[in-house]
Amino acid sequence: MLITFEGIEGSGKSTQAKLLMEWLQTKNISCLLTREPGGTSIGQQIRRILLDPNHTNICPLTELLLYMADRAQHLSERILPELSSGKTILCDRFYDATTVYQGIARQVDMAVIKKLHTIVLSGLKPDITLLFDLPVEEGLKRAWKRITANHNEQQENRFEKESIAFHERVREGYLTLAQNDPNRFFVINANQSEENVFEDMVKILSRIVL
Repeated sequence: MLITFEGIEGSGKSTQAKLLMEWLQTKNISCLLTREPGGTSIGQQIRRILLDPNHTNICPLTELLLYMADRAQHLSERILPELSSGKTILCDRFYDATTVYQGIARQVDMAVIKKLHTIVLSGLKPDITLLFDLPVEEGLKRAWKRITANHNEQQENRFEKESIAFHERVREGYLTLAQNDPNRFFVINANQSEENVFEDMVKILSRIVL
């Protein structure tokens, strides 16, 4: 099973992904926690390019192709082999992020994105996508608080520096995807305590995974 975690900056999806991995392990469910970009050693180098705040002049098509390269390596090296072995994969961002960030927010031709996904994914689709939703202002406030406290993340804040309008397009894009695919997407109110978000997530997954 492939479970993906999506949301705007500061939505808490990465934290919840880690908590879910720990919860699944208590249920004796073998799982792998990974992320995009950066789920492989090659992907980590691509991630540094993509998230470097100094790379403000990266063109949308270059950005898109780098994400696709990261995804191709990630699928080949980790996701597909682990799925074949029977593990549950928890992936912090996956192809929906590309559709929203590069397609809707950057306005890259969606036909190009779909064509590339056809090539890279070979039909693979998440079984469950958890969308952690909250207002943009609150998400960015949380994100910058985290970045300030974490020196490593100060080298990965290119997207946090985007305009409010950009992040609003991302949020609305995610909500539109969720509305159009209700059998896969589960929208969770992330504008509450970490504990309450976790409880909401477990309620959803207890009905599906166990």
